[in-house]
Amino acid sequence: MPVGPQPSPGPHHPSQTAYGRLRRVVLTDQVSRSLFAEYAAHRDSDRGAEETGWVLLGLREADEAVVLATLPAGAERDAGEAHVRFNADAQALASRIVRQADRRLTLLGVVHTHPGRLRHPSHGDYDGDRVWVRNLRGEEGVFGIGTVCREAQASTVAGHPQAHVHVLDGLRFDWYTLGPQDRKYRTVPVELTIGPDLAAPLRDVWDVVEQHAARLDRLARQLTRVQFDVTAGRDGPALGVTVGLGEPGQAIRVLMEGKTVRYFYEAGGEGFQADLPAGVAPDQGVYLLLAELAARG
Repeated sequence: MPVGPQPSPGPHHPSQTAYGRLRRVVLTDQVSRSLFAEYAAHRDSDRGAEETGWVLLGLREADEAVVLATLPAGAERDAGEAHVRFNADAQALASRIVRQADRRLTLLGVVHTHPGRLRHPSHGDYDGDRVWVRNLRGEEGVFGIGTVCREAQASTVAGHPQAHVHVLDGLRFDWYTLGPQDRKYRTVPVELTIGPDLAAPLRDVWDVVEQHAARLDRLARQLTRVQFDVTAGRDGPALGVTVGLGEPGQAIRVLMEGKTVRYFYEAGGEGFQADLPAGVAPDQGVYLLLAELAARG
């Protein structure tokens, strides 16, 4: 049951840390809640027979990985009963947004589900994962497998029947690590600590993230002063983009809510909405406004 092409780990930067083999994986309580809650919701959806998954971001320490954020595979994923291919563009943008607050955060690994009873990664997973992990810090990845656990009684309190297993309300996650030279996945103890899922706010605007991911990620690579946030829109949460300009207090602001994109020019503590043609993509709108401001001198 191959997971298919996984999100790119991105550039691997040298670190002063002397990495050893992972001794344990630590999940924050909110990360664990995200995994169980979204797995349950997935199973109740019209795509519940398919595999689904999450990318894991967090801190890679000398001999442990601390998972601080989960990025869902996305509604635009390509999935079936034996594979899931993540929406890589959305993953890249979401990772960029989460890492704004802490550049130490890095890609740690991947979780995916198996509709059947296979509680460990498959041979197909292994072929891709052993190459992919070379790009990760410490050259070792964290891998979780979600399955239905019919022998686990319904409960609101998670169980920990084995060092590498958590169960909750009929669902189960088994945890493994893999290095490039490993002949098979290695079970790894998993523990919980109190903490957030740093990607939780993005769930409210994930449709916007998926809709504009490639363009927004490219915009952030082309310009240096681009910041993202989740904010209040007219009718609900919106994804905001702020592009800082040369003068202090001046910026272009883009708000994306559902299918609606609004543009503003901010200066001197005031905001002025720009009137751009309908259907202009967010990055195009930013460059149109930059061109207009340049023409004004």
